[in-house]
Amino acid sequence: MPAKRLPSATYRVQLNQDFRFADAAKLLDYLHELGVTDLYLSPILASRKGSGHGYDVTDPTRINPDLGSEEEFGALQNELQHRGMGLLLDIVPNHMAASAENPWWMDVLENGAQSAFAAFFDIEWHPHSRSLDGKILLPVLGRPFGEALDTGEIKLTLQEGRFYFQYFDSLFPLSPRSYHAILSLHLDRLKEILGEDAAPYHEYSGILASVHDLSQSDRRSAESAADRRWRFEASRDRLKSLVTGVKEVASFLEENLNEINGKAGDAASFGFLQRLLAEQNYKLAFWQNLNESINYRRFFTIADLVGVRVEDPFVFEATHGYILRLVSKNAFAGLRVDHIDGLRDPLAYLNKLQERLASDESRAGTSSYVLVEKILSRDEDLPDDWPVSGTTGYDYLNEANGLFVEPEGARRLEEIYSTFIGRQQNFADVAYQKKRLVMNTLLGVEMRTLGRLLAELAAQDRYARELNREELIDALIEVTACLSVYRTYIRNMDLPAHATHYIEAAVAAARVRATNIVSGCFDFVREVLLILNPPHVLPDQREARMVFVIRWQQFTGPIVAKGVEDTALYVYHPLLSLNEVGGDPRPSEAVSRKGLHAFLENRRRKWPGSLNASSTHDTKRSEDVRARLNVLSEIPSEWKDHVELWAKQNAAHKEKVSGHSVPDRNEEYFLYETLLGVWPLDQEACGTLPERVQAHMIKATREAMVHTRWTRPNQQHEDALVQFVARILSGQDNREFLQNFRQFQKKVAYFGMVNGLSQTLLKIASPGVPDFYQGSELWDLRMVDPDNRGSIDFARRADALRSIAQTDGSDPAEGLRDLLEHWHDGRLKLFLIWKAARFRRDHQDLFRAGEFVPLPSLGSNARNVFAFVRKHGTSWVLAAVPRWLSQVSAKGKGRFDWGDTRIVLPKDSPLPWNHILTQKQLTHGSDGGEPHLLVDDLFREIPVAFLNA
Repeated sequence: MPAKRLPSATYRVQLNQDFRFADAAKLLDYLHELGVTDLYLSPILASRKGSGHGYDVTDPTRINPDLGSEEEFGALQNELQHRGMGLLLDIVPNHMAASAENPWWMDVLENGAQSAFAAFFDIEWHPHSRSLDGKILLPVLGRPFGEALDTGEIKLTLQEGRFYFQYFDSLFPLSPRSYHAILSLHLDRLKEILGEDAAPYHEYSGILASVHDLSQSDRRSAESAADRRWRFEASRDRLKSLVTGVKEVASFLEENLNEINGKAGDAASFGFLQRLLAEQNYKLAFWQNLNESINYRRFFTIADLVGVRVEDPFVFEATHGYILRLVSKNAFAGLRVDHIDGLRDPLAYLNKLQERLASDESRAGTSSYVLVEKILSRDEDLPDDWPVSGTTGYDYLNEANGLFVEPEGARRLEEIYSTFIGRQQNFADVAYQKKRLVMNTLLGVEMRTLGRLLAELAAQDRYARELNREELIDALIEVTACLSVYRTYIRNMDLPAHATHYIEAAVAAARVRATNIVSGCFDFVREVLLILNPPHVLPDQREARMVFVIRWQQFTGPIVAKGVEDTALYVYHPLLSLNEVGGDPRPSEAVSRKGLHAFLENRRRKWPGSLNASSTHDTKRSEDVRARLNVLSEIPSEWKDHVELWAKQNAAHKEKVSGHSVPDRNEEYFLYETLLGVWPLDQEACGTLPERVQAHMIKATREAMVHTRWTRPNQQHEDALVQFVARILSGQDNREFLQNFRQFQKKVAYFGMVNGLSQTLLKIASPGVPDFYQGSELWDLRMVDPDNRGSIDFARRADALRSIAQTDGSDPAEGLRDLLEHWHDGRLKLFLIWKAARFRRDHQDLFRAGEFVPLPSLGSNARNVFAFVRKHGTSWVLAAVPRWLSQVSAKGKGRFDWGDTRIVLPKDSPLPWNHILTQKQLTHGSDGGEPHLLVDDLFREIPVAFLNA
């Protein structure tokens, strides 16, 4: 069932303590004037204090106070509704913050498996390691446990009547059973201090008796868990009051805590503290200790984000009830679901979500607008049975971006890259190797756990029981490394056809790559992953295999994301514009015109509500950086000459580290591409460029895991890299390079500007919903986070839009000439969005339900233009954009000789055509009975065309 309402255009805003609900409300007039129909917000529920993103939720039952109050959020919704605008909220069902700010998590640490919230989190309470039975491993220590203890970094503290272990800024609650041992220490001394008959002593003794009973109680006790919880809370409240009101008690406990916390240099003095630590429901461990097995599901490799068991109906309601009540107050509100691939059963979750949304009267009988953050591989489609309107748009981004990669030049770039770095790299091999590396390091704990489970399945199988356990685990790793998609969606014994296809392909590829592993191991892995039903497998064995597969599916996404997105894409980069989330970085594999046609038609038929994104908070580089870098595919020979020259000019600025020059050739190539893409268009921004690029290069090289890593930084290599960037960007020391670089960069920037306009119009006119990331309505030359998470000067943008609108109303021709002459300031892009997005909003049926008709082009530069028509009833709109414009002969400033190049129109095309951007009319010609428009007429005053008839 389709959503009742689809946005016409969305605008993503990152909320934080410096940009709150009230600030977002002030944007609405500007966004409405721009043509945006829906405000798209980052997560709004309570998260860690000072969080810059909101994905570390601590309490899903209240608004994040850093962003404002529930009343302020209500006021924002009212302002949206007053303007007829919708709201798209980002929700995070997969995980929560594992921190002291999360009361549910703290209760689990305090009470273990008996906690009322133990079932909320994806924890394995009885793991393979006996030392972790009934405990949670917390890899939070910056050094081995013994060193952290002996140096006094772990301290016992009393805060508000509660005992905690404090490790720097982190707090870990003590189990109720530990209170008696602490409070009873040196009790005779307290009796002497207060006097046996003193009321404070009697109160202290009563508290001690109460916690002693709690520490001794067992499950057979008549006292309920709720009663014990109440009594323990009461005891702590009494302790808090006593410590606050009686200074002698406070001093007594302070002295005892000092004794328990030991003395540096006296290992024996930490014995009491160690015993207390050992009896907790968790085990503090060194974060780099690979011998330990984390027994809770993390978000990727982030140990302080813990997986949530949202498949449990009770947990679903607890984590979603509040946000769904907020959404019910706005019939135009939709949801964006973060990291859908982390969930145990995405389809069941989405069905439940739609069911709860439909319970609201304003949504009865229809589906709500729900999007999923799903990274699709090339030629992969969303499951047809998912009750969603589409994805957050990475699929669109990669398909549309490929249109601007010139295929012949792309093949040359691969050769140039290989020659420059001095070796041939096959991306499929790089991705495979990096996924294996991730499984053996960053996600080694998860793979060892899966391997043990697989070995247990084999032990129960009459034909697989003799298989070598280590080889069996290696076979699983090999198959997982060869999986071409983020995950499959097996949820019962009836496997989807696409899941069978991807798993069969992965097993076949793994057999070829790992010939050292016996075939029987791959046979068994295949049998398990496909949940086959050979005669000898009993029903309970097959059920156990299905449980294993469902668990395996939850980890394949993080493996691909860390292995490809966060590692391989920083190692293989002939053309950085293609190195994007869900993309294929091989230039020769970029999408063709026909391929994009097919993608857009499929989007029109099946996913018209899917976002057309070009920049997001998670993209590797922003849209106009990619638009610039795509130009290199048009001029590969020039790029080759310049990059080789720059390497010679800058060779003297390299340092030797461990016998190797820094940066290495691959890093150096990456750096020059990055500089071309992000080089500022105004002098003011140049001042911060070196620092931004240095930070980006450190992140990129750590992600690559070649010379340095996040887990083991190579400080010498990183220092040399930072110095290299500083030296080559020094105006005093490196003028020759900078002069040559700036000259080439100006050319790339100009044609990149045209690409930027083209991709902007393309996403607005295409099937799908155009999405704009905050600030990207002007030229967007940001790198991956944190570079793209900075504050935005919205006042500047609003002022620019007011000026554009005023000039367009009085003298549109002069206004357009001014925008073109001063294209560097980005107002030209803002003008295009304003014109096109408003037209789209005013003709929503045309873009939501209209046909998509690709238009052929003829003439000398036919390959350099891309055009299509959208039509619905008697309404028509035509979008035409140039590509590879540097290959078209110039005939003056900003003008190009398109000659006889023309766009062929359908025979039933209406007349006349109105150019929405120039406000002029065009009449098509006829060539042998086929109507057409000359491209020279279309692009005469602005290098893109948007016509209606």
